[in-house]
Amino acid sequence: MNLVPAWKKGYTGKGVVVSILDDGIQTNHPDLAQNYDPQASTDINGNDDDPMPQDNGDNKHGTRCAGEVAAVAYNQFCGIGVAYNASIGGVRMLDGVVNDAVEARALGLNPEHIDVYSASWGPEDDGKTVDGPGPLARRAFIYGVTSGRKGKGSIFVWASGNGGRHTDSCNCDGYTNSIFTLSISSATQGGYKPWYLEECSSTLATTYSSGTPGHDKSVATRPDHICTVEHTGTSASAPLAAGICALALEANPTLTWRDMQYLVVLTSRPQPLEKESGWVVNGVRRKVSHKFGYGLMDAGALVTLAEKWTTVPPQHICKSQELIEDKSINPGTTLDFYMDVDACGGTLNEVRFLEHVQCKISLRFFPRGNLRIQLTSPMGTTSTLLFERPRDVVSSNFDDWPFLSVHYWGEKAEGRWHLQVKKSIFDFRAIFLFACYYFYILRSYSIVYRSLTQEIATSINQEY
Repeated sequence: MNLVPAWKKGYTGKGVVVSILDDGIQTNHPDLAQNYDPQASTDINGNDDDPMPQDNGDNKHGTRCAGEVAAVAYNQFCGIGVAYNASIGGVRMLDGVVNDAVEARALGLNPEHIDVYSASWGPEDDGKTVDGPGPLARRAFIYGVTSGRKGKGSIFVWASGNGGRHTDSCNCDGYTNSIFTLSISSATQGGYKPWYLEECSSTLATTYSSGTPGHDKSVATRPDHICTVEHTGTSASAPLAAGICALALEANPTLTWRDMQYLVVLTSRPQPLEKESGWVVNGVRRKVSHKFGYGLMDAGALVTLAEKWTTVPPQHICKSQELIEDKSINPGTTLDFYMDVDACGGTLNEVRFLEHVQCKISLRFFPRGNLRIQLTSPMGTTSTLLFERPRDVVSSNFDDWPFLSVHYWGEKAEGRWHLQVKKSIFDFRAIFLFACYYFYILRSYSIVYRSLTQEIATSINQEY
């Protein structure tokens, strides 16, 4: 990820504070002790200030993530952190009941001191859950971006999720689907989509992580003063991104939370990942993907651009609304909706360049997982807000759910937007029921076969 040029410029994360929101970190680990920051740490589960994991066998995740960010360099132990001179802290919050209050306390920890929060958790990656932060956590996000870092805004880096094997969508995860988080996906060492990757339009960029069995995984610290070469998933990708963000903040401490997202969009590279299909070119000629966002993060390019970056103007929020009732959809058909948007021209909320586009949708449909939702901008960029999720056959509605796309970054907002709601021609319930019926027939046949075999054997025994 082009780290060496950033290091050669002298950027190592010095003066930047990163906190890992997880199951705690081993504060006295030889790769972490020198950079450990107690002001960036707390134990919410144990209600004290020490984030030390209570069971090193199970609670090793946070320590691994911390090592990726800030493992000490040149000590002949484990590896080297991306920002190996950054201050590193940890929040022990996942080793117990996780609720809205716990999340809010973690997200709101010492925002004047902590620059970057790294999180590799969220709702269940089971392909059927739609969930996100509660009211307290949402308030913590808003306070962080408006008041954190003396008003420049906290940087929230989030793993996009590991539900690929369940055909999950990270747009159904309200944390990665938030405009306040920098959502990070994974790529294998060969530049391909790993088996756990979730595709969605809210992913901003990608870092390397594990692939198929036999491929290399991430080297990291782990409790008991030892190392691991087994760190995997998007859990391993988010801390790498957090470390790169720390390098950029050292290069330019005045960066706001939105500046950081701009820098990531402008410097991430599609080229190493173009062997995977699905790349499109948006209205301002940037390549973007539902798998990888704007591409592989580039630390060298990021710090170089950060050095000369001018803070972006204030964020404007322009809202348009369309209410549609009593529409039905049949298999293999599409509902088309059009909205003419003026981008709030001539008002204080006028939007000249798009950043985040949220499409808040309320609908009722069963099974919800049969739906695909796509949005096309006036400049012709089509982004899939929701892919089909075969496992999503439990619930039947979205209630004002804010589907996010970052694929229109830099485009103009005014013009006609086109929303399409498509129903898959396949009925996943029917497939599932057929599979169950097929299994039942096989099982019945097996029982009959066993019964006949037993009868024949009994007859033979009786005869002889």
